[in-house]
Amino acid sequence: MLYAFLISLAVLALLSIVFEEVTHLNKAKTTLFFGCISWIALFMAAGDPGHEKLIEEQLNENLLEIATLWLFLMSTMTFVAYLNAKGMIQILVQKLFPQRVSVRMLMLQVAFFSLVLSAICDNVTATLVSLGLLTTFKLDKQMRRRMAVLIIFAVNSGGVALITGDVTTLMIFLGGHVHMSELLLLFVPAAVSVMLLAMLFSLKAEGEVSTTPIKREVRSVDIIIAVIFFSTIVMTMALNILFGIPPVLTFLTGLSVMFLVGHTTRSNKEELQILEYIRQVEYDTLLFFLGILLLVGMLKEIGTLDLLTQVYSQFDPNISNFVAGIGSALLDNVPLTAALLKAEPVLNTPEWLGLTYSVGVGGSLLVIGSAAGIIAMSKVKELTFVSYLKFVPALALCYSVGYGLTLLLAYHFYG
Repeated sequence: MLYAFLISLAVLALLSIVFEEVTHLNKAKTTLFFGCISWIALFMAAGDPGHEKLIEEQLNENLLEIATLWLFLMSTMTFVAYLNAKGMIQILVQKLFPQRVSVRMLMLQVAFFSLVLSAICDNVTATLVSLGLLTTFKLDKQMRRRMAVLIIFAVNSGGVALITGDVTTLMIFLGGHVHMSELLLLFVPAAVSVMLLAMLFSLKAEGEVSTTPIKREVRSVDIIIAVIFFSTIVMTMALNILFGIPPVLTFLTGLSVMFLVGHTTRSNKEELQILEYIRQVEYDTLLFFLGILLLVGMLKEIGTLDLLTQVYSQFDPNISNFVAGIGSALLDNVPLTAALLKAEPVLNTPEWLGLTYSVGVGGSLLVIGSAAGIIAMSKVKELTFVSYLKFVPALALCYSVGYGLTLLLAYHFYG
């Protein structure tokens, strides 16, 4: 009875996201409400102090994971919000992209940029920077929505090829199931599937777009903070690989350096404006993440993910991996991957590579299936759960092509 109630809360949370345009209830607030209620119900159903203590430990474990992600998001978003407010992202786009470009060429360029960026830094940073590109081009609503979907798929695809790009890739790598050289193979199917999606999206795209001219004078402190940001990304990867330092710690250090540098050159009034800008733009995104992760944590604690691992082991691994990727569009891919690794399936190298690709890219099939999608939905007003659904057939086709190509190459080289 309790499990049915808790799962129904998760379904209601999903429906509140789907029908946000109808109910006009902010998805961040509804998911947070259902997430909190689900854990309250777990405590009320505990029955005795021993079980209450166990649930409290489980909640604390989930809150630790959420707090880590929150702090990481806050650090990244603060950097990006500052650079965006100062026009640095627009200036970067003007350096990398021509001032006037056809919509079709822009699709390919944005797809490739997002793909490469997400391979060398985390998905959150890659998504925020890539979405920042959209604000510099004069795009209509439909094209901006299509570009946002392309960025989500490209960011998730690029992240699978390196341990610096995706948490699930890192988890499988640290488990000793794949080597670095084997992971690099995944960049080929990732790139092919992303470019295929870019071409599909550009079939009906006509005309040219231009960047918004930026005549703002660049101050030396803004350049220094941009360098601090990119140095922080590089150091995050290096320190994590060499010393196992959590990315959140390195990013918070970079953020503190940014504040120290900025404080010496900005007036108090200007500093308050930047902080207010960050609060207004990003708070809903953080609340939405909190609600989603509370719900996923609850589903993990009641054994829903364990049930999925049991189903996984009953079928051919290549089929199970493909379906697991689709499942990661509904459930967060990190706990799903953790549950699968805990089950210790006996897989060969091509099957592990297939799993790495599927759980990394499969979350793109729904807008709530990945961090990139959740951020994009919060940042791009035109992108909602319902409007995203019309892109699912194209996304499913590209996901299938990428997965099939992964197996083809993996079995050829490592089979």
